[in-house]
Amino acid sequence: MKKSAVSTEPDFADVLAAETRSVISKLKRNLRAQSNVGDLSATQIAVILRLERDGPATASDLARAEGIRAQSMGTAIAPLEAAGAIAGAPDPQDGRRTILSLTRTGRARLKQVRDARQDWMSRTIRARLSEDEQRQVAAALALLERLVDD
Repeated sequence: MKKSAVSTEPDFADVLAAETRSVISKLKRNLRAQSNVGDLSATQIAVILRLERDGPATASDLARAEGIRAQSMGTAIAPLEAAGAIAGAPDPQDGRRTILSLTRTGRARLKQVRDARQDWMSRTIRARLSEDEQRQVAAALALLERLVDD
């Protein structure tokens, strides 16, 4: 029987992509575990990050940006408002709308999360990797940056 011209074997780039994705997923899980965000949902974290990055927005804007229904966004933002992480103010152009902003409390919480993740990552790198391995990671990071830069 003649072999097919189309190979069913994954090429090296496919294997590398799968392994990279797997390692990054594990790293993200470990970082999340270190930051004590267990009381925040993924949507709530996304809201805080979006408000920090993009600035004030309405709940509808946030829902559209996150690809969820406005009602679901309302459920996500209510505890953030109650905790003082975000605050709403009337829209100066349309008083029926509320503009949500990240508060000092929200920024402080975000800083705590980032600091905890940074601390864990620094300690883990020092404890598990030699200086030479740390340099190898630095070189790999430069290559990963090329993959994600537009």
